Amino acid sequence: MSLFKYLTSRTFFLQAAIAASIVAAFTFLLILFLDFRTNHGEEIKVPDLSKMKLEVAEEKLNEIDLEVFLLDTVDFNADYPPFTILEQDPKAGSLVKDGRKIYVKLNAGEFTNIEIPEFKDKTFRQISATIKSLTLKEGKITYKPHIAKDVVLQIYQNGRRLRAGDIVKKNSTLDFVLGDGKEVFNEETFSSEEPSDTLPPAEETNPEDVKPEEFKENNGGI
Repeated sequence: MSLFKYLTSRTFFLQAAIAASIVAAFTFLLILFLDFRTNHGEEIKVPDLSKMKLEVAEEKLNEIDLEVFLLDTVDFNADYPPFTILEQDPKAGSLVKDGRKIYVKLNAGEFTNIEIPEFKDKTFRQISATIKSLTLKEGKITYKPHIAKDVVLQIYQNGRRLRAGDIVKKNSTLDFVLGDGKEVFNEETFSSEEPSDTLPPAEETNPEDVKPEEFKENNGGI
C-alpha cells in the first residue's frame, strides 16, 4: 500500500483517533492530579498576626499548614507591644494555598537612641528642622532675657538640661528656652551657657576703718 493510500485509508483514521483519545485521557488525568496536589479550589484565609509574638504566630500558622518567615525588625511603634508582629504579607484575610509563607516584620523593643545636635548660637527655626528630621518632638517653649531673638539658649527633657552630644530616645519631647531679643548687650546675657552657680565674694570695707594718709612735706615742692 502506498503512503498516500495509507494516509487516506480508514485504518489510519482509526489509529489516529485512538492516539488522540489516549493523549486527551492522559491530559485529563494529569490535570486532575495537579488539582489534587495543589488543593485547587481549597484556599486558606490568612489570619491576622498583628501584635502577636513570633512564636505564637508560628504555632497558629502551623495549624492551618502555613509558614511564617521573619523579614526584619523595624523601628519601634508605641502602638504595638515590643517584639510583636507589626507588618505581614500577604495581609490578613487574603486567600492562599497551603504551604504558603507569610512574611512578617517585628516591632523593635524600644525607641532607638538619638544624639542631641549642636545648637549653640542657632535660632529655633534652624534647630527645629534638625529636631524633626531626628524624629524628636517639640515641647514647651519659654523665653528669657537675651540680646538675640529666638536663639536657642537651653534644651530640656523632663526637666533635665541637655547639651550637644547627650543621648535621648527617638520620639522624645524636648522643651526649649529661647532668647527674647529684648536684652541690652552684656557678657552675661549674650552667652547661652548657664551662669556659674557660685561667684567669688566681693571684698567689703568699712568706711570707719579707712585712715587718711599722713601728709608728708615734699622738700622739693613749693
